[in-house]
Amino acid sequence: MAHLNVTINGRNYAIACEDGQQEHLGRLADYVKARVDELVDSVGQIGDARLLLMASLLVSDELSDAYSDLEAARAALEEASQAGATAGAEETTVLIEQMAARIEAIAEQLEAP
Repeated sequence: MAHLNVTINGRNYAIACEDGQQEHLGRLADYVKARVDELVDSVGQIGDARLLLMASLLVSDELSDAYSDLEAARAALEEASQAGATAGAEETTVLIEQMAARIEAIAEQLEAP
């Protein structure tokens, strides 16, 4: 098991993670640190627990927005896919009708004396 030391708001935290995940966890910690630093700049030093709670709520809000955007994108993709399938079915119907008309015309020519 790997370990990573993270500094947020001047406090060090030792975090355990799976081997190979240190870089990813470091990026996540840097993101949280940046959010905490933004909060400190706007509201001042209000305690580590409160700052981390506020940063967690901000990150959760961003994640919620991202999930909403993802769901909207999936719905739009599904709608476009269904519209494309409908358009494709309509085109296929037209082609089949055209082929049927040609076949009937050929059949009439063959039946003619």
